[in-house]
Amino acid sequence: MCPLADMKSALPRAVTVELLRLDESHQTKRAVTENVSPRGARIVTDWHRAPGKHRLVSAPKKGVKSLARVVYCQRMESTKFAVGLQLVVRVEEWEKPASRESLPIGKSRK
Repeated sequence: MCPLADMKSALPRAVTVELLRLDESHQTKRAVTENVSPRGARIVTDWHRAPGKHRLVSAPKKGVKSLARVVYCQRMESTKFAVGLQLVVRVEEWEKPASRESLPIGKSRK
């Protein structure tokens, strides 16, 4: 489970997310969540991320977009890492589809 949330609020959910680096490269990577909660997510990736760094996380199909801080990065296998993300704003709508309108950072479909 995600150590960023209490056990009651973290839900096992596979959601494809995009993570945008906030440095000058603006590199985007895709990853899949293992579980999500209103304040965070645990993702599985093939790249290491340093704790303390910030990323813009979006899941367009779910209407989720938020700034997030990398809390931990653990090696799972030789080429896979589990990364804990703490969302800057609370996101309640992980399981609902996004609306057609664009969503501001930190907002999700109501």
